[in-house]
Amino acid sequence: MSQQGGRPTGPEDDWWGQLYDDGTGDTGPAPAPDSLDDRFASASGTLDAGGPAPAGAPPAPAVPAPRPAPAGPPDLPPRAPWEPPASSSPGPVTFPARPSRPPEPPPRPASDPPPPPAAPTTGRALGAWTPATAPPPPPADPPAPQAGDAPAGPRASRLEPPPDPPPSRGYVGSRPPTYDAEPTALPETDPDDPGDPVPDTVLDGARYGACTLRAASVRGDSARYRGEPRRDALLTARFGTGEQALVLVALATGARTAPGAHRAAADACRWIGAAVGRSHARLVDDLRAARRGDLKSGLHRLTDRSLGRLRADAAEQGLEPGLHTATLRCLLLPADPECRTRVFFGVGPGGLFRLREGEWQDIEPEAADVRGAPVTGFGSPPSETPGGDRLTMDLGIPTPPSPYEPAPEPPREPFRFRTSVARPGDTLLMCGTGLADPLRGEPDLRTHLADRWSGPEPPGLTAFLADTQVRVKGYADDRTAVAVWEA
Repeated sequence: MSQQGGRPTGPEDDWWGQLYDDGTGDTGPAPAPDSLDDRFASASGTLDAGGPAPAGAPPAPAVPAPRPAPAGPPDLPPRAPWEPPASSSPGPVTFPARPSRPPEPPPRPASDPPPPPAAPTTGRALGAWTPATAPPPPPADPPAPQAGDAPAGPRASRLEPPPDPPPSRGYVGSRPPTYDAEPTALPETDPDDPGDPVPDTVLDGARYGACTLRAASVRGDSARYRGEPRRDALLTARFGTGEQALVLVALATGARTAPGAHRAAADACRWIGAAVGRSHARLVDDLRAARRGDLKSGLHRLTDRSLGRLRADAAEQGLEPGLHTATLRCLLLPADPECRTRVFFGVGPGGLFRLREGEWQDIEPEAADVRGAPVTGFGSPPSETPGGDRLTMDLGIPTPPSPYEPAPEPPREPFRFRTSVARPGDTLLMCGTGLADPLRGEPDLRTHLADRWSGPEPPGLTAFLADTQVRVKGYADDRTAVAVWEA
């Protein structure tokens, strides 16, 4: 039957019957030997024209004579049968040929003056700072090594670093700082809260409206050496979109002797960020309308509420209020390019500087300038009679304490507030005491940063980080800086 189940219409194929025919006998072993040795002897005899064939083996076919070699140059070596024929034209080359050694310059006549000596390339400290000059032209590429040349030394590469020290090791002043420039020890980690330690360095930046923002916070040299966490906290946040957006940059510093100083600083930044974020629409309107009084009173309340949460948190944990606190400094930048108002506010020491036409200006509000009428939520206003009990305050006679009242709270830092209108080319710098103190006390640092930040373009993130890490002997606290370049 066929594969379709029907009867075949023609004779079956012969190979089908031969394959399954029972009458066909087995062929059996071949009469000629068929072992491995026999096959090797047969192949050897075939290739050997003069050797006799083994007994019983079939006659070997005649091997054709080798083809005559093609005509070519007489000095070409003979090629094997599997090699491609030789060609007079060279084929494609994967890699370019090694360039030849450049010719030697012609000898200089004896009448020509000798060339000037090359300038030394030794490094220098940042203490002898000079204004930046145009860099010298790059040297010409060295000739490629040739056969027989001596091997180059380990510092013969074109990518060899310059002899000046790395930016993080740069310093100003007469002597280098005591501590090492790089981190030494990591802070101790609590096994119950392994994510508690803060990183050694934080870096951020942005560009909104007419200003470019750079922000960095670096652990101080003393904290790096002792394995202590960075006490400074940094927050950069944007609230809103488009021209209605508001940029907040906040930095806080925990108490020096408090074990959880970094936590208090981080909480202060987080809480002031939440307070400003919820009120950002009203703050943007006040900035555009230049309502200085409304801005001062509103930001005063937001700051006191944020720091009041620290005091409440300290009471819940049974800590002293002086140990669980932080200084707080903030900067508000509107994203609207038509609004050039910049607002600074905060509590605690630090620095607020302005670089204008290559000269630094210290515009930090003094404590005597910021004391004024108390704002709701900050302290307690003096009790007044209907007629106004101001005679006691004017005479400066203190009111005797009452035995029924609790002990007075320790004096608090005054609220600091300042608004400024930015000019094109200005650089506004807000920083903590870790950078403000050496900037006020070391003229070389002011000269160095003024030279670095007076260019036509603001520095990149890595360049700004290197600038904030220029060290001064005697100042080893955390460095936190926020700079704004005006287009």
